[in-house]
Amino acid sequence: MQSYRSAGLHVAAIMDGNGRWATRRGLPRCAGHKAGIRSVREIIEAAPDLGVGTLTLFAFSSDNWRRPKAEIDTLFGLLSRYLRTEVAQFVDNGVRLTAIGRRDRLPRGLAAGITQAERETAEGQRLHVRVALDYSARDAILRAVKAAPDPQTLTAESLLTLLDDSGTCTDVDLLIRTSGEQRLSDFLLWECAYAELYFTPCLWPDFGARQFALAIDAFRGRDRRFGGLAPVPAVGAANVQWPANAAVTAPQPPNPAHRSAPLMPAAGE
Repeated sequence: MQSYRSAGLHVAAIMDGNGRWATRRGLPRCAGHKAGIRSVREIIEAAPDLGVGTLTLFAFSSDNWRRPKAEIDTLFGLLSRYLRTEVAQFVDNGVRLTAIGRRDRLPRGLAAGITQAERETAEGQRLHVRVALDYSARDAILRAVKAAPDPQTLTAESLLTLLDDSGTCTDVDLLIRTSGEQRLSDFLLWECAYAELYFTPCLWPDFGARQFALAIDAFRGRDRRFGGLAPVPAVGAANVQWPANAAVTAPQPPNPAHRSAPLMPAAGE
């Protein structure tokens, strides 16, 4: 089993605002998803040099099935093309790609493309990119508990392993959400127990390498204590091994000094 615990931070991103980006420009929502792909490329390229070892991207939630079929089909088509065009570059750059979430409801071609991409990039060691598709944290936790050989002996660490069948799941150090919304939206609820939260009004298609670097810099300025008195070094701090009987507490509230925008009502994610 490959381990990314020593390779740096685990950063997760809720890629919000593609539709609003397009609407503000008088474009169809699918144009925003296409623009968002460019941001994904830019951030994946920048991540290793910023000390990121694992990058988890929320691409499609289980609740997104409520969206218009045309938009869903466009998004899945973009993802399929992305896999076909980017895998060779991932292999060359040492990037491993895996997917989390359900696959039984995905289009057959997309599901097959994911499996093929995972196989071809399996040896990547420089960066692990995890894409969340048809993903719900609550559903993932329920499935993990049901998959445990003996729920009575389940620990925080063993559950974390069950949450990702690739065997490389770690706690999230930094969770980024774009577009000004400030909520988790059923994303990595267990893994984000001690994550630092970073919210920005920047819409995802405008969130590039520079904005990503600013988020990492803000994270490194946080004082992380994990319930104790002494600060813990920021790099990979959430990825230390938990005691088998460790209790999980609620995430720490974001530092007001790093809040980019006040709370606001949803405007169509």
